[in-house]
Amino acid sequence: MLTAPHAEDLPLSLEDEKTDTMSTTAPEKRDSVVEAKTVHPRRSFTKDVVLICTVTLAMILNTANNTAVGISLPTIGRELNIIEYKLQWIISAYSLSSGCLLLFLGRLADLYSRKYTFIFGCGFMGILGLGCGFAQDEITLDVLRGLQGIGAAACIPAALGILAHNFPPSPIRSIAFATFAAGAPVGAAIGSAIGGVLTQLTDKTWRSTFWFLTGLSAVCCLGGIISIDNDFSRDMIDRRVDWLGAFLVTAGLTFIIFVLSDGSIAEDGWKTGYIIALLIVGVVLLGLFVWWEHRLEQMHERGEASLDNWWTPPPLMSVTVWTRAQGKLAVVLMIAFLEWCSFNSFTFWIQLYYQDYVGLNPILTMVRLLPMCVTGVICNLIVALVVGHVPVVFLIVIGTLFTGVANLLFAVIDPGAPFWAFGFPAAIVSVFGADFVFATGTLFVAKVCLPHEQSVGGALFQTLTQVGTAFGIAISTIVFNSSIAKSSLQYGVVVNKSGTNAPRPAQLVAYKDAMWTGCAFGFVGAILALIFLRSVGIVGHRKEPDARSDTTVNNQDAPASHA
Repeated sequence: MLTAPHAEDLPLSLEDEKTDTMSTTAPEKRDSVVEAKTVHPRRSFTKDVVLICTVTLAMILNTANNTAVGISLPTIGRELNIIEYKLQWIISAYSLSSGCLLLFLGRLADLYSRKYTFIFGCGFMGILGLGCGFAQDEITLDVLRGLQGIGAAACIPAALGILAHNFPPSPIRSIAFATFAAGAPVGAAIGSAIGGVLTQLTDKTWRSTFWFLTGLSAVCCLGGIISIDNDFSRDMIDRRVDWLGAFLVTAGLTFIIFVLSDGSIAEDGWKTGYIIALLIVGVVLLGLFVWWEHRLEQMHERGEASLDNWWTPPPLMSVTVWTRAQGKLAVVLMIAFLEWCSFNSFTFWIQLYYQDYVGLNPILTMVRLLPMCVTGVICNLIVALVVGHVPVVFLIVIGTLFTGVANLLFAVIDPGAPFWAFGFPAAIVSVFGADFVFATGTLFVAKVCLPHEQSVGGALFQTLTQVGTAFGIAISTIVFNSSIAKSSLQYGVVVNKSGTNAPRPAQLVAYKDAMWTGCAFGFVGAILALIFLRSVGIVGHRKEPDARSDTTVNNQDAPASHA
């Protein structure tokens, strides 16, 4: 039975494999029809709770792998004799691999098994994290961190696909996605707290942090084995992998994220030859990826693809996914990019401000970041309660504005003022954007993406946040370096490459200018939401359907096509 969607509703997605009756639906009609029948597995409440806790712990682990290491960077630098401006590669190497492989590994999860992709990712993170704890030099640590990011690229999009697959549209789905989103701020706080305490109070300092995170990885693997059903579908006929598309997008993103991470510390900065060359190559490869995916998609729509031809697999990423919901998905993805530019720029610079400018030790720095954890949990509770009642535009605008305000508070900070005047309110409001955008954004992706691309949709969202993180830190670093050099000249000092000889007033100006950059990212995201998302409406669900029956009828949910 087909029904027309209500005018105020966006097209939603089936959460499981559907019948083939819609397989010939034209792409331009996919957002205008819905299918009524959805099949969901029977599950116990206890198993659902364990599942939600497991995937949330994976998100906590992923975030903590950055924040725990980030707060340990000064200690790592001293023990391994790493030059200060090269320390960021310990963070960037992880983000580089995890960001570049999200789409590819998300597609593999959709094609074969989200469960085993998730377990592999968590286990891989743990094993490589264990190795990081034994690293004895800079190169070894950087390489192991880069490999460790592959685990995150596997488990996070698989987790999003698992949630979309196991929870039909209902209040519990909103709770599941909000809880999963809460893993990011909780992971940031736990990472900072554990990283600070273990680094300062244990004999093995920063190495203890990696070993602790390895233990969390083991718990994730165990939880995945217990709570996640085998989701391998035998109904999917074409499981060919788009290896050319995977190569193009992975190589393109690798070059671009590498340039964003290394451009500011290269020998001649952004004018360095290899930086310019790799940036051009990266952009060209991404352009070729989009062209190739569009070509494959058109071939399959016209019925020209054959299982006998290895060069005509289903596309790694449907190009038309960007046009879903009349282009609103593309706007949500861009807002996620800008929000992560703003939020991660903020978290990056406040840790350096507290430790390098104010001179606090890791534990005292961690204490000043703890309000972010508490607020993060509260924000996601708010999302779970109101996402089925409040239009998404309000949540996203409020969130992005608050993240911008957090940057603004540090952009005008008075170092002599008490923590409660600037630092505390900034920590409180900073997480609103990341929590609101992640929870509502992933719910939106689950609605408009087709069942066979749930993990790819989640991977696309995660890719934009990873690239946003690298881009935000890179741009704010350019601003910081330019500002500190210019301000130091006013005091008759030519600043060195690491900036350690800059006068303190010049350092303060540079920190403030970097925060102004983060502020701009947040405010631009709010403006985009106000302009383009006013008609989106509510993305959560207010009424509990018969979600645990073997066959669930839901006239609201399913865009239309089975590929």
